[in-house]
Amino acid sequence: MNNWVKNYSGIIWLVTGILIGSIAGSIFGKSIEVVKPIGDIFLNLLFVAVIPLVFFAIASAIANLGGEQKVSKILIIMSLVFLGTVIIAACLTIVAIWLFPVHQQLPVIANTVKQTGSQSLSGDSITQLFTTGEFYQLLSRKNMLAMIIFALLIGFGTLQAGKKGEAFAQFLNAGNEVFKNVFSLIMKLGPIGLGAYFAYQVSVFGPSLFGTYAHVMGIGYGVSIFYYAVFFSLYAFIAGGIRGIKKYWTNNIIPSATAVGTCSSIATIPANLQAAKKMGVSDVVTGITIPLGATLHKDGSSVSSILKMAVVFALFGRSFNSAEVILLALGMTVLVSIVEGGIPNGGYVGELLFISVYGFPPEALPPAIIVGTLIDPVATLLNATGDTVAAMLVDRFIADK
Repeated sequence: MNNWVKNYSGIIWLVTGILIGSIAGSIFGKSIEVVKPIGDIFLNLLFVAVIPLVFFAIASAIANLGGEQKVSKILIIMSLVFLGTVIIAACLTIVAIWLFPVHQQLPVIANTVKQTGSQSLSGDSITQLFTTGEFYQLLSRKNMLAMIIFALLIGFGTLQAGKKGEAFAQFLNAGNEVFKNVFSLIMKLGPIGLGAYFAYQVSVFGPSLFGTYAHVMGIGYGVSIFYYAVFFSLYAFIAGGIRGIKKYWTNNIIPSATAVGTCSSIATIPANLQAAKKMGVSDVVTGITIPLGATLHKDGSSVSSILKMAVVFALFGRSFNSAEVILLALGMTVLVSIVEGGIPNGGYVGELLFISVYGFPPEALPPAIIVGTLIDPVATLLNATGDTVAAMLVDRFIADK
């Protein structure tokens, strides 16, 4: 019980802060708006810290790739399996949102967004989305995707430099560690910052705001449980037929309990390694797929990412059904599923990314954070236990080659 409380303490404190703030907003009404600057300060700290955090996390991860991690047949197939399952999870969530749409709108904020976030994807906007004309512009959260691409280039450049680039690689590693701790320190203010923000939100828009979150939670947990039971069984069937399904579910109990109990994909690695071997996955595939999957393979984060986007679009009165919006959402979901694994509170980085790309104002961040927080337990379940069934698929496809 003590371990459970410890592992979920971050979520508990966040939800507690939000509940207290929301109750205060309902009781004190407009007078509670005096605490809004506290929420704004918290958001500003997040926006400032996220740029160097993502840069160092991505660049150092690429720079640290060893010889055994270079592209090979196993890694190529593993990447395709990871990509395919993440996209399937995202598409399933999109369908669920279309079937059970979120109707809540906040007209006051929507007016702000219409001026900044309703741009179409022209040739110039695509260029600005992926690149900037000046180096200093990479430091703006508005150009976050361009910064991520630049971080990838820095990482590969450091990797190719070999021994001559070792000092720079150490700098990237040190920067990664420093800003992970900076981000963790900022998130300790989350209960206060988000509590203040939701006090303001409830005072302005009323308690009906909670109907949106309840609706989204229902979709999120419903989709996740359906994906967990049905699609994981389907993947296991593809990997080994009826026997594959039996092997998977017989040996998936301990990893599932570990994932829910620890709320961590990384903490589930030992249980997944043992389970994968019992499922009949080869040692080579197990040793590569499970550790990398804990970082790079996030079906639950894919579901969560789409839900966050959907609720923000609904809250700001924008449609989440155009082709360009969906394509961008899928692309960012894949990227977020990779980024989240190597960064504490990495889901917030994904939220900042889609807010930047779609042109939403900073006020869009707290709704996305609360959705991610409420969905986190079941998302972790998918993230962690999806690695073993992915290993089964990789092993099957490798055997066919």
